[in-house]
Amino acid sequence: MTDVHELIKKNNQIKKFCLYGFLKNLKFFEPYLYIYLIQVVHLNLFQIGTLFSIRGIIIYLFEVPSGIFADQYGKKTELMICFIFYIVSFFFFFLGGSYTIVAIAMVLFGLGEAFRSGTHKAMIYSYLEQKDWFKHKTFVYGRTRSFSLIGSSLSAFVAIFLMIKLPRIQLIFLFSIIPYILDFLLIWSYPDTLNEPVETTINIKNFITHSIRQLKNVFANKPLRKVVISSSLFDAIFKVIKDYIQPILKDIILVSGIYIVASMEAATQLKIILGLIYGVMYIFSSWVSRNVYRLNLKYNSDRLMDISFDILGIVFFIMFFAIKTNIMLAIILLYFFLYLLKDGRRPLAVDVFGDYMKRDERATVMSIESQVGSLFMIVLAPLFGYIADRFGIATLFFIVGLSILVLNRFLRVEVRERKKV
Repeated sequence: MTDVHELIKKNNQIKKFCLYGFLKNLKFFEPYLYIYLIQVVHLNLFQIGTLFSIRGIIIYLFEVPSGIFADQYGKKTELMICFIFYIVSFFFFFLGGSYTIVAIAMVLFGLGEAFRSGTHKAMIYSYLEQKDWFKHKTFVYGRTRSFSLIGSSLSAFVAIFLMIKLPRIQLIFLFSIIPYILDFLLIWSYPDTLNEPVETTINIKNFITHSIRQLKNVFANKPLRKVVISSSLFDAIFKVIKDYIQPILKDIILVSGIYIVASMEAATQLKIILGLIYGVMYIFSSWVSRNVYRLNLKYNSDRLMDISFDILGIVFFIMFFAIKTNIMLAIILLYFFLYLLKDGRRPLAVDVFGDYMKRDERATVMSIESQVGSLFMIVLAPLFGYIADRFGIATLFFIVGLSILVLNRFLRVEVRERKKV
């Protein structure tokens, strides 16, 4: 197995898969998005929640059609389209200034997410089959994801410099366009064998008929349906709540007077602290993602998915007490662990998906998973924002943690000997 892993590491297309994730995650604005929306656009947490809900609605509406489009008309073609949506969305974020303009940016970003999600994973599956490496998918996906997280880490560190030096915070969105142009060109360089179009011309009637048939096939598969719900709910909760650390740390720094450098103003302190947190956090997440496949030597991925969901709920409980007592170090460490948990769980979920899916429905299934997650985000984003505004962020973590522990009793993925597809 070691020899095969060495071959995989040296393979040029695998290197391209890794570079794709690295460039995709160079979103320099990410550590400061909430701060930007609160301080520059002057939105409250409920309004921010509705923006993420708008993004979720767009993803929900276009997710499955985009996945079926990829399976039918070409994955490479669809990915190139998605990066065009991303680039235009970053430009609208740069314009900012009002709720309406940011909402337009969210719509375009949602279209990019809908056209991207699941498609690249389906291309990786196809390539592994072509090379007879499919059984090593946990190793490969963990490796490609680790490069994505390295990109996130570098992005956070570069963002510190940009946030301090740029005259306006919104300029950081223009810098985020550069790596996405490079990723567009990278996808264009992928071999046409990974495009895999079934149809050469778009026929609306055939597209709709095929869509209905694929949806029925997926939801008729009970084990696959449970994996979809478990994975999508976990990711939705994490995505909605992960950036609440930004206003938490902002309040703690302003109230407690904690400074890295005594002479530095609080706003600059916040930019540095947030950048460092995200940067270091992604380094450790990269290591976890790259090595999580080792757990499969002893434990089944199905079981590990269930355990990780319970751990998420427990961490949220601890976060409640850390926020209540204003212990900044504890909050930062807990956020570190949340990212490690999330980025370690994702390769496990991909492993389980790979064993349950049929070859001709992969992009569709991964899109359905993302669509279900978007539906959860549509509901949870404004709800979490309302709870945070009304009762405080600490109470939000308590409520979410309790809900997770209750819900996971019904969402456990059954551990069984899985049939290889």
